[in-house]
Amino acid sequence: MARFSRIQVAQCMSEQGMVPLFYHPDVELGKEVLRACYNGGARLLEFTNRGDYAHEVFRELNKFCEQELPEMIMGVGSVTDAGAASLYLQTGANFVVTPVLREDIALVCNRKKVLWSPGCGSLTEICRAEELGCEIVKLFPGGTYGPGFVKAIKGPQPWTSIMPTGGVSPTEENLKAWFDAGVTCVGMGSKLISKDILKNKAFSELEKTVAEALALIQKLKP
Repeated sequence: MARFSRIQVAQCMSEQGMVPLFYHPDVELGKEVLRACYNGGARLLEFTNRGDYAHEVFRELNKFCEQELPEMIMGVGSVTDAGAASLYLQTGANFVVTPVLREDIALVCNRKKVLWSPGCGSLTEICRAEELGCEIVKLFPGGTYGPGFVKAIKGPQPWTSIMPTGGVSPTEENLKAWFDAGVTCVGMGSKLISKDILKNKAFSELEKTVAEALALIQKLKP
């Protein structure tokens, strides 16, 4: 069962302004990544559903957060069907992010009052997601659409909350463009938690990068 309500998750996404994305099959390495992000100030992280037995890795990392990083909100991303969503909800996922709009996933998550964020690429998809109860829409792939798309959507629908994922990097120029366009938060994966950081186990560097990105976002948010 989720430890955090959908309202708490949505508020954290909005306040933090950034959702770090991460996947690695090594549980112990994952714990160090989580600790570095936590020490850097992050209180929310999306574990990517990728590779065999990913749900088992997630389960162990979520237990670790509950015991060692009590304020960390762990969720799962790249979920593509209701069965996978249900599996992760049983391991305590606090939110579910998908690359596409799937109504079966909406039903599974809404039944347990867990926040879900579907990948959308048109105003019609965004409207349908909101009709299904979505709080924060994922714009994916973000780099394909760009900040201009967000600004255009916010014109007729200023109430829409958008989280671009893909094409986001922790630079002032990139982040400023997104937040000036009106995003609620951004999803950031390999640009934040890079392959080099994981390969070299440079966790102090990751902590510093996360802290700097979060500080920059707080400066840029309206």
